[in-house]
Amino acid sequence: MTSPSRPETPTTGAPAFKGPRTCDASAMLDIHRALRRSFDEAAELVDGVAEGDTKHAAAVATQLNLISAALHAHHEGEDSRLWDTVSDRAPACVLHVDRMKRQHAGMLVHLTDLDRALPAWRTTATKEAAEPIRSAVHGVSTAMAEHFPDEEATIVPAMEHVLTQREEKWFGKHGKAATPKGQLWNMLGAILAAQPDGGAAWLKKNMPGPAALVWRWIGAPRYARFRAALEGSR
Repeated sequence: MTSPSRPETPTTGAPAFKGPRTCDASAMLDIHRALRRSFDEAAELVDGVAEGDTKHAAAVATQLNLISAALHAHHEGEDSRLWDTVSDRAPACVLHVDRMKRQHAGMLVHLTDLDRALPAWRTTATKEAAEPIRSAVHGVSTAMAEHFPDEEATIVPAMEHVLTQREEKWFGKHGKAATPKGQLWNMLGAILAAQPDGGAAWLKKNMPGPAALVWRWIGAPRYARFRAALEGSR
């Protein structure tokens, strides 16, 4: 496991933008909340798996694969469609963008360590195999604690003044497309669980009417069963 580098901090404040907002980038905060909550609890979930309990380990490994895929997709989307756009349309943000890229690279080291360690633990559920997973998720969580607030302070305001709503919505579609098969309800559950109010306002904004009922009747029970499997007998 590569040792975490010393955290970087912004050297200048976020540029002040004038004029109307061109998009709503609050979805960035939603995925940040879900990812931080999920990675922050990951070590506890791993520790809750008894030695040799491969059935429980498989459930937890499925969750870790899900949030790893979500974080990979989140950063790949930014790397491919956000940084150059922000730098071109808001030149005052170039230094912030460069810092975001460095932070992504540092977090990727820990995320790659997690991806490599999961298969052995999934099939053995040994404490020895769990140790590199615990180390990796700690590295990701520590990096997130630095990166996400920085991005929210410096990049999200730029997004809301230089991106169109159609451009902003691409990131959500990209993340959805990268979600592992059969895990969309569980990813949605993680987003809702991380909301300050438990998700009521998010559902009203993003899944009004019949769509919200589908979540309540189908998605929520599936997510509850998934969470029960994650927590095992605790």
